[in-house]
Amino acid sequence: MASSGAGVAASRRSLPLLLLLLLVAAFAGSSLAQAPDNRTEEKAAARKCAYTVKVKTSCASPAARTTDAVSVAFGDAYRNEAYGARLPAPPGGRAFERCGADTFRVSGACGYGVCYLYLRRAGRDGWAPEWVQVLEPGPSDEPSTFYFGAPLPDGVWFGHNRCPKAGRTAAAAARTNSSSSSSAASPLG
Repeated sequence: MASSGAGVAASRRSLPLLLLLLLVAAFAGSSLAQAPDNRTEEKAAARKCAYTVKVKTSCASPAARTTDAVSVAFGDAYRNEAYGARLPAPPGGRAFERCGADTFRVSGACGYGVCYLYLRRAGRDGWAPEWVQVLEPGPSDEPSTFYFGAPLPDGVWFGHNRCPKAGRTAAAAARTNSSSSSSAASPLG
């Protein structure tokens, strides 16, 4: 009987240790469940906004009305980007007339101030934009304006990047740390 009493005493000594281990495991599991993970950040980055894009065709544009396909990509210093694959013709199909202004809606990731914009033209007309304005959704009524004034090269992304250098470093880091599918989604690389 002495041996069974020793077993009971040993189990009583290990009981607090076992309870301590269970308690630590329970707290560790709950703190892991509450810790932010990449999915939370991805959901925040996946917020979509609708931007208003106004394009003024230059009066020096070679064609009275272009049939060129025009695409736009713009964003902020944090690589939040919106992309219009081919800006649609408004009802009636008279987009990009010489000296005319056209307004489009382009959806993309919500950003923090548009600081770069690129256009791509594909076609034979040699369309020339005078300027492009991007109005972000929200309280600001001041659009970001980018000036061109000359025909765009054919089949090449052409535009302006006014993002601060620190933003370019952050964008490069974000591209390096992001998955290959998100960086491949950008038309600019």
